[in-house]
Amino acid sequence: MTPVAMIGLATLGSAALLAAAFGFQYIGGFLPCAMCLWQRWPHVAAIAIGAVGIALPRAWIAGLGALTMAGNASLGLYHTGVERNWWDGPNVCGGSAAQDLGGMSGADLLDFGTGPQIVLCDEAALHILGLSMASWNALACAALALLWLFAARRGAVSDS
Repeated sequence: MTPVAMIGLATLGSAALLAAAFGFQYIGGFLPCAMCLWQRWPHVAAIAIGAVGIALPRAWIAGLGALTMAGNASLGLYHTGVERNWWDGPNVCGGSAAQDLGGMSGADLLDFGTGPQIVLCDEAALHILGLSMASWNALACAALALLWLFAARRGAVSDS
């Protein structure tokens, strides 16, 4: 497989994962927590890097893609640890975030049906085959990071 094909495949992988996240949110009704939202941004970056890498295939561009996905795999692993209570998550994700009602009006507090919904990072919304969506994202991002690395390795050979 050529470096351009690998970059294209990795880019499509990020696009598919991002589309799945939006699908779970808007079709499945699974609201994302703060850390879930954070894990979307590296996919956006990887898609942009992939567009550049397809137009201008260079090893260093594929290396940037690998870094974004390795970072996202790390974030997914960190989120998994928060969900499994292996360690504490950031303040925006825990019980203290649930108690921050200062910005809400009295009508918001009384409107249970449409008022703001708080999603905690330490409670997995869905498990598939025993793994949370954060865990699956971590595994998928690790695989995409390897694909980007293979593209960089092949690109490094062709760059010289």
